[in-house]
Amino acid sequence: MLFDTHAHYNDEQFRDDADELLSKMPENNVGLILVPSSKLSEMGDILSLCEKYPYIYAAVGVHPEEIETADGNTADLIKKYAQNEKVKAIGEIGLDYYYGTETKEKQKLWLANQVDIACELKLPVIIHDREAHGDCMDILRAHNVRDCGGVFHCYSGSAEMAREILNWGMYIAFGGSLTFKNAHRLREVAKYVPMDRIVIETDSPYLAPVPMRGKRNSSLYIHYVAEMLAEIKEMSVEDVEKITFENGKKLFLI
Repeated sequence: MLFDTHAHYNDEQFRDDADELLSKMPENNVGLILVPSSKLSEMGDILSLCEKYPYIYAAVGVHPEEIETADGNTADLIKKYAQNEKVKAIGEIGLDYYYGTETKEKQKLWLANQVDIACELKLPVIIHDREAHGDCMDILRAHNVRDCGGVFHCYSGSAEMAREILNWGMYIAFGGSLTFKNAHRLREVAKYVPMDRIVIETDSPYLAPVPMRGKRNSSLYIHYVAEMLAEIKEMSVEDVEKITFENGKKLFLI
């Protein structure tokens, strides 16, 4: 079975067929899915999915692109949602400077705040890091991310950066971008990271893997990630599926 450790099934792109799609996951070898929030207003919809499908779990947090939604009530609301037994992580949190740095200081503040919450609640973090490696690592280091652990979602850093992340006891997630033709450096990183610290994901509906690029992504395509990882690691696909499934369960205490 496969564990898609990061998929956004509350996204508008799934509005018309989420139930049809999710109901057939087990028969397509997808055994577990984790759905993180981008903003707290999404949590009602995400928890409804968790209630309906026993194989779906959640994470709660404010994504850096939604950081303007964070206010004086945010920390308390995160802690409230985290009490739900289906909430297994604080995420998706992090830094994203790709579209500019206008909200940079607020992003940094709320990454630090949410890591502190994760450490307080003893929940792992799901880290989004785009064009912000230095600041992201500095904050995680300063706020003792090793105390809560977690995963770097859709990893895009170097092998050197991965070494420190692994030393913190964290996991590294690979998704559809691992299959892209120009992803030579990322495949080198995947070769370096030990199998017991790798999880796989789709980031649905985004980043569809080859040969599905350009289409809406879903967990039905996660096997392409497992197949590429098996090729990189010179392992059987079955072993990659088994190991990453168990890694995901260990990471999120499922």
